[in-house]
Amino acid sequence: MNIISLLKSKNTVSYLFAENTLRQGLEKMKAHGYTAIPVITDEGDYVGCISEGDFLWYLSNNLECDRKSLERVFIRDIMRTDWNPAVSIDVSFEVLFDRIINQNFVPVVDDRNKFIGIITRRDILCAFRDKYAGETTI
Repeated sequence: MNIISLLKSKNTVSYLFAENTLRQGLEKMKAHGYTAIPVITDEGDYVGCISEGDFLWYLSNNLECDRKSLERVFIRDIMRTDWNPAVSIDVSFEVLFDRIINQNFVPVVDDRNKFIGIITRRDILCAFRDKYAGETTI
C-alpha cells in the first residue's frame, strides 16, 4: 500500500505556526473542533503537535491568565516537541501502522523536514476496508 495515496496535503489541513500566540492557537482549535494540531516554523519545518491537554495544562498552571496575557505566550513555549513525531514520506507501511495505533493522525515530512501533510487513522482504516472488502475470514 502506498502511503502517498493516503496523504492529506498541507494545503488541505490546518496547522499552527510556532510563533502563533496561545490565543490564536485556542481560537483555531476551537473553530475547527480539533483535539490536536501540527505546529510548523515560518519556513515550513515540522516542530511537533500541540493538543488540548497542552493548553489545559498551561492554563491550569497559570490560573491568573486573562485574554491579554494569552497574547504574550507563544505555541512554541507550551508545546511538547517529542509528542506525535512526524514520519518521512518514504516510511514503511508497518512503521506508519504502528504509529497510527497510538495517534489520531501522523504528520508527514519530506527529506528536508518540511511539513507536507498528515495521514489520519480514519484514512488508513478506510483503505484497509476497501482493500479487503468482500473477503471473509472466520
